[in-house]
Amino acid sequence: MKNYLASWFLLFGFLFLVSNQLQARSISPSEPIALAEQATELPQSAEVGSGIHAETAPEEAHGHAPAWLVVPFVALLLMIATGPLFYEHFWHHNYPKIAVGLAAVVVLYYLFVLHNVHNPVHALAEYIQFIALLASLFIASGGILIEVDKKSTALGNVILLLVGAAISNLIGTTGASMLLIRPFIRLNKNSIQPYHIIFFIFMVSNIGGSLTPIGDPPLFLGFLKGVPFFWTLTNNWPAWMLALSILAVLFYLIDRRFGRSKAAAEDEEEASYTNKISLSGTKNFLWLLVIIIAVFLDPNVLDWVPAIHYDGQKFSFIRESIMLAVAYLSYRLADKKALAGNEFNFEPIREVAFIFIGIFGTMMPALELVGTFAQSEEGAAMITYNSLYWGTGLLSGFLDNAPTYLNFLAAAMASQGADINVIQQVKDFALNNYLDSSFELMAISIASVFFGAMTYIGNGPNFMVKSIAEQSGIKMPSFFGYVLRFSIPILLPILFITWLVFFAFAG
Repeated sequence: MKNYLASWFLLFGFLFLVSNQLQARSISPSEPIALAEQATELPQSAEVGSGIHAETAPEEAHGHAPAWLVVPFVALLLMIATGPLFYEHFWHHNYPKIAVGLAAVVVLYYLFVLHNVHNPVHALAEYIQFIALLASLFIASGGILIEVDKKSTALGNVILLLVGAAISNLIGTTGASMLLIRPFIRLNKNSIQPYHIIFFIFMVSNIGGSLTPIGDPPLFLGFLKGVPFFWTLTNNWPAWMLALSILAVLFYLIDRRFGRSKAAAEDEEEASYTNKISLSGTKNFLWLLVIIIAVFLDPNVLDWVPAIHYDGQKFSFIRESIMLAVAYLSYRLADKKALAGNEFNFEPIREVAFIFIGIFGTMMPALELVGTFAQSEEGAAMITYNSLYWGTGLLSGFLDNAPTYLNFLAAAMASQGADINVIQQVKDFALNNYLDSSFELMAISIASVFFGAMTYIGNGPNFMVKSIAEQSGIKMPSFFGYVLRFSIPILLPILFITWLVFFAFAG
């Protein structure tokens, strides 16, 4: 893992070097001073990896990615879906090479054909932010052992899932998922089935984290852009309550009906329980607190935070350095009993790291095409509560939900003459100082978080929970099996009901 992260920091430096060379070639000797002065007046380009750029950004002169460049992204999604099902041995041994190779095809095309270093550098910066947060939460929470010596019941499972959904707003969906997935599996060790894990992904790894910017990455990016911290709690709680209530009732009914075989029930009856909950490795809660505090050290919000200045933007590195340091120290200083009890290993975060470097690298053309259309005259005319909800949602299920959130927020703001890169305008948009703008932001926010549960790749914790479950011997459904057996028949109707209640008849 250390070598892996170091290699990407080296690539980051390489992209900066290539960028400087390409920009130097594009400036004639007689123009450097004038262009430099002009560059200082350009508006700040869009958020990392969003695929939307200011019209005056230098990269615009190099044109947009062609539509066919989305093929590597589609190919990667198809292989993620079919690999574990049809060619499991090949996929398990080669997915890192495939993910990195497909990302390299797209990145090299941007660098040497489009002469566009902007998108790859920003995508890489976003990836480093993404993996630093997930890795630190994964490792720090892995050193906390929660042992529940109780009899497994449908009601007890529902309570654990709802508690996890609430906790996800305090330590993020990743932190809550890593903290509770192993206790959840151990609690149901005599009767664990795939649906237990799927509902965990629905409730704890995604929908639960809708109430604070800490809860889910897209909401955190919105906070960094200027959305007030308590806006999500004030506006998202009714949909949060509705969706979780329906899921809790459905899980209870399913678990009562299918949760325990006769043999498992007999085993539980014979076992004796103390009904106690014990904790080991509690010092790691302090490491989690350090991570949460570090989340707010963003140079785009706090001017005193050191930053890397590039292409008119400030890139965070202090925050990521703290998180990676916490990842290292929390593991080295962790309670060995807790690590052993959790059967802790790095395979889940390794899988996420490689799969998502492929996703971040290959999805740039897809996001650019979506963003360009959304901000066009035709696209802006299509912006309604309904299109924002379903558009943000469906793309969040198959693209990473954080840049998808930013794409649709930028498009919604642009349609009303506002700029996502102006913090005060984002704040005004959230506070409904534009026409129904707070409601539009609500549609984008809820959809990006809720629909992240539609596939294994919609949100980072999904893949890690799946990987941990498989290491525990649970045969998880394939990509298509997840969508066809669970997302479409169970989650999609809830998303439809949420739309009917809050958005379908609005305005």
